[in-house]
Amino acid sequence: MEKPILEVDNLRIRYGGASTEAVRGVTFTLGRERLGIVGESGSGKSTVGRALLRLLPGATITADTLRFGDRELLTLSEREMLKVRGRHMSMILQDPKFSLNPIRRVGDQVAETYLRHFRCSKTEARDKALAMLEAVKIRDPKRVYQQYPHEISGGMGQRVMIAMMLLADPDLVIADEPTSALDVTVRLQVLNILDGLVRDRGIGLIMISHDLNLVRNFCDRVLIMYAGRVVETLAARDLDRAEHPYTRGLLAAQPKIGGGRAPLAVLDRQPEWLEEKA
Repeated sequence: MEKPILEVDNLRIRYGGASTEAVRGVTFTLGRERLGIVGESGSGKSTVGRALLRLLPGATITADTLRFGDRELLTLSEREMLKVRGRHMSMILQDPKFSLNPIRRVGDQVAETYLRHFRCSKTEARDKALAMLEAVKIRDPKRVYQQYPHEISGGMGQRVMIAMMLLADPDLVIADEPTSALDVTVRLQVLNILDGLVRDRGIGLIMISHDLNLVRNFCDRVLIMYAGRVVETLAARDLDRAEHPYTRGLLAAQPKIGGGRAPLAVLDRQPEWLEEKA
């Protein structure tokens, strides 16, 4: 049996002096596959993704196991984590407005990823960055390379972020709503790029999303999170056969093209959902 890329056992995260943990007892493994994590805002999806990269300053992160390949992430020093972030594990963030440096040209920020992790010239890094910008369907990448973040659209900024995170050919990509700012055509192109990385390069992909239809059609497995816990795990193709009432409630609350005009279902939250395990 192939060894998992990522093993997470009993992950717990608490922010500052909060009385309640933001993530409680999350356990899962990731192979060379596409794993979706879905749930409402505040359920802990993005917190889990950032914890894997140790990008939660001020938060307390504990786990029985938090292993990426042969590395136990919680025991690594910050210097060692710098060698992991970007090169072996990267995260595509949701909003490029808060992720791109406003006073540096877009292309230089993308090329910096390659310069940081590989021994190469600036010319070689520039060529790699231009090729990746073209790969994420940016027209006229040489022009975009020279622009500043405020000169590009939100959708183009998202593609720039995706190019930046994929440039170093990581083993694991965490995609936090990576297509939220893209139109339908470009969304499909970006998903095809991510799918090709999983299929052709054998990486692991964690897709964090509110979009149940996207996860159903793109991912292999799905974790459903509620209030910091995983309440259900199932194959993406079986999402319509979910058993947990929270998952069924999320599915019922989705509008359907051509559906009736009756009010959408509203979740009837139960206290026991806070404590039960998947």
